[in-house]
Amino acid sequence: MNLKKHLLGWLAAAFLLSGQSQAAPIILATKGFTEQHILSAMTVQYLQKKGFQVQPQTNIAAVISRNAMLNKQIDVTWEYTGTSLIIYNHINKRMTPEESYATVKKLDARQGLVWLNPADMNNTYAFAMQRERAEAENITTMSEMVAKIEHLRQTDPDNNWLLGLDLEFSGRSDGMKPLQQTYVMELDRPQIRQMDPGLVYNAVRDGFVDAGLVYTTDGRVKGFDLKVLEDDKGFFPSYAVTPVVRKEILDANPGLADALNTLSGLLDNDIISTLNAKVDIDHQSPQQVAREFLQQKNLL
Repeated sequence: MNLKKHLLGWLAAAFLLSGQSQAAPIILATKGFTEQHILSAMTVQYLQKKGFQVQPQTNIAAVISRNAMLNKQIDVTWEYTGTSLIIYNHINKRMTPEESYATVKKLDARQGLVWLNPADMNNTYAFAMQRERAEAENITTMSEMVAKIEHLRQTDPDNNWLLGLDLEFSGRSDGMKPLQQTYVMELDRPQIRQMDPGLVYNAVRDGFVDAGLVYTTDGRVKGFDLKVLEDDKGFFPSYAVTPVVRKEILDANPGLADALNTLSGLLDNDIISTLNAKVDIDHQSPQQVAREFLQQKNLL
């Protein structure tokens, strides 16, 4: 009987120790567009290679993801500095990329959230033109585009310069109206073509509009050979993608911060737009694109 009790006690202790040694999976949440799908696949594959258990949740809206993180329902996300600054913290003050990062890092530290190293990329708004046309007309900046528009207004008013915009940006309080004020850009209503964001790229490529509002890291910028114009007056905020992790998760998972910083250190606008194009233009899966990229970097 004593032997049986000892055996049962040993088995119970072994079971408890076994359960303690198996940490809960890290919950990774990402948003519902191509770039985030690639980041999710990349993170899952690399962290699993490093020995972490990861449970991905995709297509999570930004605000829902934020609330879930604050409520400890998710552990890691790839967040953008501009989103945190403007949407979560309601700060519209114009800042440099460095100031934006430092601000959200400090604010979120109070919430137990740690911003790791930002990627050297900026998925912000910008205006783009057909590359061949932009180079032929020597237009590389927003100011040069505005000067071209004003020149036509003065010399050839029947030749309206058409801009393609998505509906949201046209009506936002921090959208088209303040942009026009910053760049002193006069436009008549017929010069603005409002459309679905995804159609802007095709409209610029096909010459339906002279320039259009795009996201700088979208794969179609590279796939359609568009020229992104420099925001020389710094109107658009910085949107540097950064791994954000709950502090208690970092404390419980040694090496996690280094692994995520390794991934963010691989990314810049050219690289991420190339990866996005493989999904959006070449129709490869995010998982395939992520795997091939990590293999090229000898990380798998």
